[in-house]
Amino acid sequence: MSVPDGYFDVPPGKIAAVVTSLEMLAPPVLPPDPVGDWSLRRVARPDPAWYRDLYARVGREWLWTQRLRMSEAELSKTIRADGVEISTLEHAGGDEALLELEFSKKNECELVLFGVTSRLIGTSAGRFLMNHALRRAWAQPLTRLWVHTCSFDHPRALAFYQRSGFRPYRRQIEIAPDPRLDGTLPREVAAHVPLLA
Repeated sequence: MSVPDGYFDVPPGKIAAVVTSLEMLAPPVLPPDPVGDWSLRRVARPDPAWYRDLYARVGREWLWTQRLRMSEAELSKTIRADGVEISTLEHAGGDEALLELEFSKKNECELVLFGVTSRLIGTSAGRFLMNHALRRAWAQPLTRLWVHTCSFDHPRALAFYQRSGFRPYRRQIEIAPDPRLDGTLPREVAAHVPLLA
């Protein structure tokens, strides 16, 4: 497909992001686990209400909305599906991170969701969680681990994935309804993405 160079208007009520997909084809050498006031917990059968709350707290500023728009039945089926593993970091009596791995394709794993709440940003909890994700994924007979991020995510997300051993292989433009205009997210979140009604 050929797309001409230039600028293109994004329709009113929509947002546009650059999505970068990254992959890893062999286990990386991991840095030491940082020490912190958190502990890892695998959630075997996540409750949809628990998941939706944590998903929103981790992803609100980065305009995560896909799982918020699912019905409870659809969300429950998605997060409890065979091959899906969900973990969190417990900190100060609460769950403050979301890690979702999907092993549904033979010899592949998708790092579906990865993030910490604002309480843990800058504490090295993300490195701790990534080390766990990489160890867990590559404990399986994989030939490929992949993830995607976008220009709405934390400004250091792409560099973090690359430092972790992922390499970019695809770039796309995604246009979607602005979730702050339909009530999915509060209007005041994600100030780094202009709100254009």
